Amino acid sequence: MATKVLAPRLGEGVNELTIVRWLKQEGEPVKELEPLLEVETDKVVTEIPSPASGTLLKRNVGENEVASVGTIVAWIGQPGETIAGGGALTAQAVPAMANEGAAVKTVAGIKPAEAHLEGNSRGFISPVVAKIASERNVDLKQVRGTGLGGRITKKDILEFLGTGTGPETKPVLKINAPGDRVVPINVIRKSIAERMVLSKQTSAHVLTVMEADLSRVVAHLSANKEAFARDGLKLTYTAYFISAIVAGLKAFPLANSSWSEAGLVLHSSYNIGMATSLGEEGLIVPVIKEADRLSLAGIAQAVTGLAARARAKKLQPDEVKGGTFTLTNHGISGSLFAMPIINQPQCGILGVGAIQKRPVVITDADGNDAIAIRPMAYLSFVFDHRILDGAMADLFLSRVVESLEKWQ
Repeated sequence: MATKVLAPRLGEGVNELTIVRWLKQEGEPVKELEPLLEVETDKVVTEIPSPASGTLLKRNVGENEVASVGTIVAWIGQPGETIAGGGALTAQAVPAMANEGAAVKTVAGIKPAEAHLEGNSRGFISPVVAKIASERNVDLKQVRGTGLGGRITKKDILEFLGTGTGPETKPVLKINAPGDRVVPINVIRKSIAERMVLSKQTSAHVLTVMEADLSRVVAHLSANKEAFARDGLKLTYTAYFISAIVAGLKAFPLANSSWSEAGLVLHSSYNIGMATSLGEEGLIVPVIKEADRLSLAGIAQAVTGLAARARAKKLQPDEVKGGTFTLTNHGISGSLFAMPIINQPQCGILGVGAIQKRPVVITDADGNDAIAIRPMAYLSFVFDHRILDGAMADLFLSRVVESLEKWQ
């Protein structure tokens, strides 16, 4: 009997996902637990393993299409085998799936979600759909749902908004000169674009910049890098910056808050996001939860693990949620200054420029000035002016600089 490949639930509140790329073509053999497809949700791209060995008989969902949790996205069986039941499940069929036995398997061992139908028969409305509808003043009764039991998916409402009445109208692409070409925009890049524009429309972005003498940090890293490596840990400057950010947030809690019309939400946890480049695909911001409870070694371990899983597309949705502040190290590519965009609904983001040896004036205990060569870096703090004023922002950034310059 053919095995159903079901769209898995990848996190709490995640009710739909996008098929980014199929790693197997119809008719190709596949082994159990071999990567079968890549899916995306909340900026996370994750490889989904095959639930069984056999041949990929049919793919029910195409690339860049949205699938609801619990729907059949593919069938795996033997060549020439008849697929019983055909395509997507009905809303009534989903709850029974858990009792169908071994022939019905979910990917990654995750059970499919039941379809929750509301009184208006529009089906379960995900937070994403509800947010879009609220922001764009959309009457969901006018939107045709293509999900489980007629549920409205993100794709449905975005297509509705394309013309206001129906399927999205494809934009007209203007080629300016012979030889120009159109490069498709991947899911991650689209998500980044939406979030960045939304952030600029939401917060009053203000930039303040200070420079830090990283002599102590450089010396500490140089003296401890090999010892960390013997313990299987990769010590990088990122761990020091995150530790310094936590010190600044503890000293000035308003920087660890979020704006709401009911009042400022002061976060009790220090969850630091770190922008991680995925090359040409874009970037992602995994979150180090409760960074204040971690030692330098603990932060280094978290940084290494999250970065590796991000680049291998193994992050889970929960690992990119709950951030209260973000770090972006744009200096890795040689950049000195930058004005990062705030990761909503956070108060601020800290950008770190390239570490360069520069001549600086230093003053000794007796007040004598001298010129010395020091490893320096510019720290760019972009903050939400609705929450912080310039003076408070500078105090926070000064505390971050102090933590780095007095590292022991």
